[in-house]
Amino acid sequence: MTPFAIAGVQMYVNALQPNTDGMLHRLDILMARFPWTQMVLFSELAPFGPLPKFALPLRNESLGQFQAAARKHNIWLIPGSMFERTEDGRIFNTASVINPEGDIVSTYRKMFPFRPYETEVEAGTEFCIFDVPGVGRFGLSICYDIWFPETTRQLTAQGVEVLLHPVLTGTTDRDAELAIARATAAQFQCYVIDVNGLGAGGNGRSCVVDPSATVLHQSAGQEDMFPIEIDLELVRRQRETGLKGLGQVLKSFRDRSVDFSVYDRASGTDAYLRGLGALEMPRQGSRSGMNLRDTSATGAPHRTMGPPFRDDDGTPPVAGRYSTG
Repeated sequence: MTPFAIAGVQMYVNALQPNTDGMLHRLDILMARFPWTQMVLFSELAPFGPLPKFALPLRNESLGQFQAAARKHNIWLIPGSMFERTEDGRIFNTASVINPEGDIVSTYRKMFPFRPYETEVEAGTEFCIFDVPGVGRFGLSICYDIWFPETTRQLTAQGVEVLLHPVLTGTTDRDAELAIARATAAQFQCYVIDVNGLGAGGNGRSCVVDPSATVLHQSAGQEDMFPIEIDLELVRRQRETGLKGLGQVLKSFRDRSVDFSVYDRASGTDAYLRGLGALEMPRQGSRSGMNLRDTSATGAPHRTMGPPFRDDDGTPPVAGRYSTG
């Protein structure tokens, strides 16, 4: 058995005032109540909230406070993420990994900002993998990243056994995200530690999922501290023998007979995707539709306009006036 105790902190996040003092206070309470905790994870954008106007340089005073707290409590600490403003003015959603000595061992910039809503935020391009000596290999992704299984595929292909996943989800797709968290754990035979915030930081319902997709803990809609002792041997055993002795997913992917041409941007396989239109904010009313029967020689569907919700004069559309293909 290789036990390791990870605690998530689901807390209220203020959008207009810093939350760092509250985070440090809760960390003190957590460690007083559960001194056996070895790693603590906060939610996405917990320190300063969801507004990019509060972006700071990567190295800042608050990060220094979190480094001191990690030393004080002898823990690994991931204090959510912060909007990072680079010297050239770009903004990234960046998380830092702090070890028990207070050193920053890794940083991660969110690869998939929640576009078209997070238009001000740049996308990162580097993965975050770090080892906890004597325990195992950990990886970090932020919120929307998990919707793209390629991100977890890259991490687990390099041996990641625990996916740390700070999120800020306050929208109606939280149910879907929880399903994705469970599916990710099963597909990639890893633990998923998914920590959401409250208030401006999300609608809660944080969860911890083991490699067999069993939910070990799920928070509700109030503040919560949840230390869970995980067992890395469970990951290793399941990757050897399969989920509940069944599918050996990682080995099956390793031994695949096909390379996926969709990942070659020059292959033309993604012609359908290129026909979906711009990644932009939805507008009121009906938008263009897709006639899947009308395809080009390359197999890419042509876009055809469906009837608008209203004519220009405000009246309903007349039947037969518009072609839907």
